[in-house]
Amino acid sequence: MKKQTNLSRLMGYAGGHKILTYLSWVLSAASSLLALVPFWYIWRIVHDVLEAAPDFSSAQGITHFGWMAVLFAILSVIVYIAGLMCSHLGAFRIASNIRKELMRHIAKLPLGIVEKYGSGKLRKIVNDSSSATETYLAHRLPDKAGAIATPIGLLFLLLTFDWRLGLLSLVPVVLGFLIMMKMTGRGMEEKMKEYQNALADMSNEAVEYVRGVPVVKTFGQTVFSFKRFKAAIDNYEKWVIAYTKALRMPMLCYTTAVNGVFAFLIAGGILLTQNGVTNELLLNLIFYIVITPVIATTLTKIMFMSEDAMIVNDAISRIDSVLNEKPLEESGKPGTPDDYSVTLEHVSYSYDNADSSEYEIRRKNALDDISMKVMQGQTVALVGPSGGGKTTLANIVTRFFDPQQGRILIGNTDIRDIPKETLMNTVSFVFQNSRLIKASILENVRMAKPGADRTEVMAALKAAQCMDIIEKLPDGIDTVVGANGVYLSGGEQQRIAIARAVLKNAPILILDEATAFADPDNEVRVQEALSALSKGKTVIMIAHRLSSVTGADCIYVLEDGRIAESGTHAGLLRRSGIFSHMWKSYMESAEWKIAKEA
Repeated sequence: MKKQTNLSRLMGYAGGHKILTYLSWVLSAASSLLALVPFWYIWRIVHDVLEAAPDFSSAQGITHFGWMAVLFAILSVIVYIAGLMCSHLGAFRIASNIRKELMRHIAKLPLGIVEKYGSGKLRKIVNDSSSATETYLAHRLPDKAGAIATPIGLLFLLLTFDWRLGLLSLVPVVLGFLIMMKMTGRGMEEKMKEYQNALADMSNEAVEYVRGVPVVKTFGQTVFSFKRFKAAIDNYEKWVIAYTKALRMPMLCYTTAVNGVFAFLIAGGILLTQNGVTNELLLNLIFYIVITPVIATTLTKIMFMSEDAMIVNDAISRIDSVLNEKPLEESGKPGTPDDYSVTLEHVSYSYDNADSSEYEIRRKNALDDISMKVMQGQTVALVGPSGGGKTTLANIVTRFFDPQQGRILIGNTDIRDIPKETLMNTVSFVFQNSRLIKASILENVRMAKPGADRTEVMAALKAAQCMDIIEKLPDGIDTVVGANGVYLSGGEQQRIAIARAVLKNAPILILDEATAFADPDNEVRVQEALSALSKGKTVIMIAHRLSSVTGADCIYVLEDGRIAESGTHAGLLRRSGIFSHMWKSYMESAEWKIAKEA
């Protein structure tokens, strides 16, 4: 199958506006040719002046030629503006359609893939990559049509009046073009990709840094605690400086060549006037000196068009990288859970699917041959060292991504056979950094159940221990949170998120360290809200604060992607294993904190 060009790909998003894009090229080319006509009238003016000298009053056509030059210049601008209007209408529609398709596709992707990209990188692809296509279509392609038409018209003018001076004018054009090809070759394409990668990394890390500012302030850390963010900035700085130095000499040579046409013309004029100066030669020399700056302008446009073509090629590659991500497969035999137990059978998952030895694959597995069963109505806790696989396991259960080996069952039904809507209504989750959208408290909670009335929302807020929050807000549950609204603390946001889960009332509940960012007062209220939320539900909770898991029906200790231990709190303490050591360290740190405060 023949691969589509970037232009044909973009035109596929144009719809009925495609004709406007093509029309903009015609108008731009016509504008460029019209812009050359005033130079011919300038030649006629100079011709009449030289012919009439020294009796300039006999040059009757100067005023007419002057007004004609102005008329064609204005006409050229009007046609160019019309072309830009057409190109912008088409470009805006294409960029808008690209953004819509990207957002529709991202909405279908599993959250595991969204997390892999990072919100900063996805935002850059959706906004900046589509904007790159907009600039390319709205400006560069019409300019390209004009840049093709201009040399054709220029070549005719340069060779019509004096072919010798015309050829001399083309020498710097050839030199400049050769230098430009050197700068904008395949190496430049790779450099442009590196540049966009550096920008994307810096954008992604900036978003993560901003999100972590509360932690930085809480613990009195400096920017150096975010080494990845600093490394991204340093990497961008090194790349830009190295790239600028590498292009310094070629750009100097290019600028000298395209602006050095006067040197060639003066040298040619000296050679051609050795046998005396004629009015015709002087006229042509003046004309060529006036018109040749257009050559430098045209070549510079072509150079920037080459750069923009690389930018849009990279933008389309990034857009395709998102569009090529596959949504989770929908089963051809949909099923419904017969109960709300959760079973994992020999589940393995790796974030790195690169070819490697079996040992390397096992070593890199975030989850490695996990088998466990959570009975309906049971509460289990996942604990263990950081990076042990706790959050990955929770994400697998909620089908943020599918395991590469094994299967997960709800009841006796594989979650891959459960329709997405049914699964989302069956499983509810509260993350450690739950976020609210820019909307009222009412709308934030009602996201879980769009048809809920105010009474139901108020009941959910009450069950989630949120009434103290509502009472202090200026407009109660109609208060808007976020930009230009009120701001809530981390613990208060968490309680609103729990109210959302209460309203949803799903039978299976995933809690990912839901009290992580709560202050002591909010933590008590969050724990009370979670207790009310968890009643009668199948609960899988991830905990770093071991005091919150003592009442769990079963505790699973995960280490290096495997279940190292499992059992009740008392049973695990008697084993004197990993959990017992973790509990001892936790209690010692708690005693140290109490002693310090005392």
